[in-house]
Amino acid sequence: MADDPYSDFSGSKKKASEEAEKRRKKLKPGSLMKALVRSGDGDATPSDGDQVIYHYTTRTEEGAVVYSTRTEFGGKGKPQRLVLGKSKMILGFAEAFPTMLKGEISIFKMKPEIHYAEEDCPVEAPDGFPKDVELNFEIELLAFSKAKVIREDFGVVKTIVTEGQGWESPRTPYEVTARVCASTVDGNVILPSKEEPYFFTLGKSEVPEGLEIGIGSMARSEKAKIYVTRDYLSKSTLMPSMEGLGEAVFEVELVHFIQVRDMLGDGRLIKRRIVDGRGEFPMDCPLHDSLLRVHYKGMLLNEEKTVFYDTRVDNNGEPLEFSSGEGLVPEGLEMAVRLMLPGEVCSVTCPPDYAYDKFPPRPAKVPEGARVQWEIELIDFKKPKDWTGLTFEEIMEEADKIKNTGNRLFKEGKFELAKAKYEKVLREYNHVNPPDDEAGKVFVNSRNLLHLNVAACYQKLGECRKSIESCNKVLDANPVHVKGLYRRGMAHMQAGDFEEAKQDFEAMIKADKSAEPDATAALAKLKQKEQETEKKARKQFKGLFDKKPGEISEVVLDSPSDEKLEEKEQIESENLEDATTTNPSTERDAEFAFEGERAGFFSRLFPSARRVFSNLGLNRCSIL
Repeated sequence: MADDPYSDFSGSKKKASEEAEKRRKKLKPGSLMKALVRSGDGDATPSDGDQVIYHYTTRTEEGAVVYSTRTEFGGKGKPQRLVLGKSKMILGFAEAFPTMLKGEISIFKMKPEIHYAEEDCPVEAPDGFPKDVELNFEIELLAFSKAKVIREDFGVVKTIVTEGQGWESPRTPYEVTARVCASTVDGNVILPSKEEPYFFTLGKSEVPEGLEIGIGSMARSEKAKIYVTRDYLSKSTLMPSMEGLGEAVFEVELVHFIQVRDMLGDGRLIKRRIVDGRGEFPMDCPLHDSLLRVHYKGMLLNEEKTVFYDTRVDNNGEPLEFSSGEGLVPEGLEMAVRLMLPGEVCSVTCPPDYAYDKFPPRPAKVPEGARVQWEIELIDFKKPKDWTGLTFEEIMEEADKIKNTGNRLFKEGKFELAKAKYEKVLREYNHVNPPDDEAGKVFVNSRNLLHLNVAACYQKLGECRKSIESCNKVLDANPVHVKGLYRRGMAHMQAGDFEEAKQDFEAMIKADKSAEPDATAALAKLKQKEQETEKKARKQFKGLFDKKPGEISEVVLDSPSDEKLEEKEQIESENLEDATTTNPSTERDAEFAFEGERAGFFSRLFPSARRVFSNLGLNRCSIL
């Protein structure tokens, strides 16, 4: 039909998602027709992921205007925005936009089933809209560009004008320098542009929330447009009044930002980058244990900013060299250095518990409870030796070095650091293949001891369940591993699992008669723990089982003096460990036998009591 201004259209340029394909099957010949009113520019058309900005007017076949975004037809004069493939829209729009050029005006005739009368249409028709009739949609495509939907509700959408540099983006509480101007979608200026950039800190409500969120997705030197809806236009220092504003478009050039990191999340340990380093953050940082060379100056956070140490003065001008992960410098200082790039200079403010209160020896000029500030320069760092290409013997030598460092840290009471060393070797062991059976035995033995060392660390840290899990990694493969049974038994005892602990200690004797002295001493200590637990439970729940049916007993909690007594008993119990391990006295054995009888009676009488109290959160009163 040469004289027909409409041409049949039922396709799109790109392969759509399964949902879009399912909707597209609803298109029938003649259900969507297009008539070109004004040609557009170029040959590019929108595709999935593009944001389209457009005006449209909907008319009946008789020409009556049903709805319009234009003021001349009763609309608000504000263009609309959609992101193809992501925004909810009528099927006719989803198929129409990919056929249009920028600046084009076309009329799309749509059958009811591809606009608001579509089955399961994802958008609702405006009030009073004639959705069951064929309609003409006149669309003007003002612009389109690739978009990043930053908020799922489309409250913050970004289109990139000029790509930025690097991978890093600013976040709270980074300090940002940026050129910013703002307008409405239809071009009315809200915030005029100026050459001088703005300086603000993210997270302090100095710019509207949506703008801050958008900037948080930008790279250094990037230029972008950030579209922000009403819900994200919070009041701020930059724009104190948002009254009557429904949506804003921010044009942003991210000139520079300074990395500021809240290391603990509570504002106490803050790292602020002063001079940028070399490379990309965080890929080129010494995140893993490394040999580091740093210059640093330490100052008290007092009015005088008293300097208590400076490598350039107190170390003959030489940088400090140390291995991370070994507790050789205060924890706050090491945490900061691990997030530095070579050549970077930063300032770190640190609370006392991450500075010198837990790091002996304390510098003479640093009083207890002092907050400090360090100015640190990371000269360079050397990564640990790569095991690739090493012989099995060389690998085991490297493993022993790391394990020995872990042992030293364990003896110093630095259990987290010790555990990290053992776990590092275990991770590396995942890629080690012993060359023969003899080497395999050496390897398995080393791996088992490392698992048990990890279990010992967890036990010292009070994480009994994790300690048991580490022991199980040994015992699952070798159920009669004596050291594994002993370590797991001790963890069960610490957790209050007395029956499980007893089974492990008895299994030691069956597995190896030479382990009988250790197992016997452990069983003696177990009886002592059972006695103490029962005594404590009887006192705390005195009268609980003496009431008649229907009566309610009150739980009597320990008084402060009871808690002190309990602490004293625990200390004494630990002091008794060596004695009971070597040669428990006959009197002590008799006492344990008597108390064990009473404990057994109590357990038989109330077999589920311990579980009930545990469920109530009363784990201190474990009863067997």
